Amino acid sequence: MADAKVIPFDEDRPRGGSTRAGGARGGAPRSGRRGAAPPSPVTPLPGQAGQAGHESPVPASSAPADGSAASPPPEPADVPEPADVSESADVSERADGWERRIAGGLAFLRRRITGEYEVDEFGFDEELTDQVLMSLLRPLYEKYFRVEVRGVENIPAEGGALVVANHSGTLPLDGLMMQVAVHDHHPAGRHLRLLAADLVFMLPVVSELARKAGHTLACAEDAERLLRRGEVVGVMPEGFKGIGKPFSERYKLQRFGRGGFVSTALRAGVPIVPCSIVGAEEIYPMVGNSRTLARLLGLPYFPITPTFPWLGPLGAVPLPTKWTIQFGEPIPTDGYAPEAAEDPMLMFNLTDQVREQIQHTLYKLLVRRRSVFF
Repeated sequence: MADAKVIPFDEDRPRGGSTRAGGARGGAPRSGRRGAAPPSPVTPLPGQAGQAGHESPVPASSAPADGSAASPPPEPADVPEPADVSESADVSERADGWERRIAGGLAFLRRRITGEYEVDEFGFDEELTDQVLMSLLRPLYEKYFRVEVRGVENIPAEGGALVVANHSGTLPLDGLMMQVAVHDHHPAGRHLRLLAADLVFMLPVVSELARKAGHTLACAEDAERLLRRGEVVGVMPEGFKGIGKPFSERYKLQRFGRGGFVSTALRAGVPIVPCSIVGAEEIYPMVGNSRTLARLLGLPYFPITPTFPWLGPLGAVPLPTKWTIQFGEPIPTDGYAPEAAEDPMLMFNLTDQVREQIQHTLYKLLVRRRSVFF
């Protein structure tokens, strides 16, 4: 039998290095069937996008159909930083605060012009005191004397009370600072109605301002009326003897009169709150007293200090001492009978108790004080 001729399967493929049209050796593999559609792209499994060897499919809509370059994505809008937001909020709050102040000031002026404000029977103008007088005294209180207040909560939140304090400083600035302390630091924001000497109401401008600030004449009748109305009344029993004493006797309490303030408190049935003030003695160190000038001017004393009258008006500037105002434990009087106000021994004992408590507190504050000015 003749040998059969073996016909190779790929007989029809051209031999050698020639290639057919549309293909090349080493190129893409041919399909198993001629004319078959190209294989569909392989979609990666979820979670495999971005891994090595797998490219994320690009959506068809990402490239324009006409072949033009794709437009870049829009840039995100600038988001303000938190610091910028807080700064703009602070500016807005300050602007609103100024608007409120201006509106309040204009309303205050309108009420002043039209007379639509209230004044009590003693001449006390609460609105003027809160808006103007306290604002004028507050820088002196906070920045100049740097007053430290202790025990202001011992003053009752409601009802009458009699605050008894030591008096010093040549000029009665201690009473004004005590008034600011009660107004600004008491939880109830109470007003202190001071009892002033006759001389205060004889001065032309000072008299009107004292009445507007709630001060009244130091007499038992006015004090009792205020206490029965539930007011906080302040009294300094040393009077001119305390405010005009020489610097060598600083922080030594003078005689507390005849105990009239105790009798007033007993009649009204209100507590007595002792108050000790440290720092006022050194604002005008009184080294002398010109009695001749005092008689000519109708004054209880004419002070001579290291700066006054030698420096003229500049010598009237007080020294910037550091102040401390401490309100002590109240002494109740409501447990006594009404006729106790006529008992001289009881008044003497209560007067001595108040005086000793103030003196003892002054000594303790002086021991703790680091410096006169700091």
